[in-house]
Amino acid sequence: MKLKKYPGNPILSANPDNSWESLVVCNPAAWYENGTFYLLYRAAGNDAEHFIHIGLATSTDGFNFTRAQDKPVLSPGIGSFDGGSVEDPRVVKFGDEYYMTYAFRPYPPGQYWKYDYDEVKAPQHDHFAPKCLRDNVGNTALAVSKDLIHFKKVGRLTEPNLDDRDVIFFPEKINGKYYMLHRPKDYVGIEFGTEYPAVWIKSSEDLMSWNVESQLLIKGKEWWEVKVGGNTPPIRTSEGWLMIYHGVDDNFTYRIGACLLDLEDPTKILYRTKDFIMEPETEFEKDGLYKWGVVFPTGNVLVGDTLYVYYGASDQWCCVATTNIHELVQFIKDNTEKTVDNKEKKTVSEVQFATIQ
Repeated sequence: MKLKKYPGNPILSANPDNSWESLVVCNPAAWYENGTFYLLYRAAGNDAEHFIHIGLATSTDGFNFTRAQDKPVLSPGIGSFDGGSVEDPRVVKFGDEYYMTYAFRPYPPGQYWKYDYDEVKAPQHDHFAPKCLRDNVGNTALAVSKDLIHFKKVGRLTEPNLDDRDVIFFPEKINGKYYMLHRPKDYVGIEFGTEYPAVWIKSSEDLMSWNVESQLLIKGKEWWEVKVGGNTPPIRTSEGWLMIYHGVDDNFTYRIGACLLDLEDPTKILYRTKDFIMEPETEFEKDGLYKWGVVFPTGNVLVGDTLYVYYGASDQWCCVATTNIHELVQFIKDNTEKTVDNKEKKTVSEVQFATIQ
């Protein structure tokens, strides 16, 4: 089974009339409420520094989007902790406020697609400077809004010197606790139980203090998922939390898998697909800034029985794919063996964080 891609993709392209989004629009967070679809998309212009912003577009049908305004809803805070980029947002709602996690860098990354894979620019600092400045480390922060237009930056969520992105909140408390998925790039090696970056999970009492042990949740198993990371906020189903994640193969091609997590204990995997459910196929997905091919979901919404999955294509366009939620859940169950096994779980305490920098 594969997600059904909208034949009119891309649904959002760069806008040459706005300098801040004239080159790239991709990797959108998504929300649906009162008949309106919202996309909070990553955007950048053709400047050499490559400052990255977040814009907003809306739709009534989930496919035809109009930009909500001519300026970003979130931009780098020049001279601040997120002075180079705000990108790859994910959004959930608690009460009457929207909580958006977003990746950031202290300095703009430069036009990274012209460099080696996973390489960015960093300014000169002497050896006394923290690693996050010397290496322009990618990290994650939180912003809160009541209208998806005006945001208050709350601050950093993850360890400052640890490259930690793909941070995603579960959309509701589970047994009185908040949960997040995250992908700490440096959690690799024998002591972490994984040879390549993987998906980890941990909990919090208040959404800002994540001072508990982080637990290894998903690591690469199949040929298409050497490195893995989380993608979209999990969706509650009767069979478990539906979680979409990405795998990166040896050729740096990004594909999408899915799993079901236990409703009462999301650290337990119930089912996980052996086969991917989406891969780069179209010109937009295979021939953008990243020539090797990228599909990268960052938003999903459920309307009736239809799941809309919004994704970035090759770091340059916004696209959408759909599926029947019940058919997808059944496919996940049929495409895997039951895999609940806590004996292989690895945890890392906050005390260890400082030892791996």
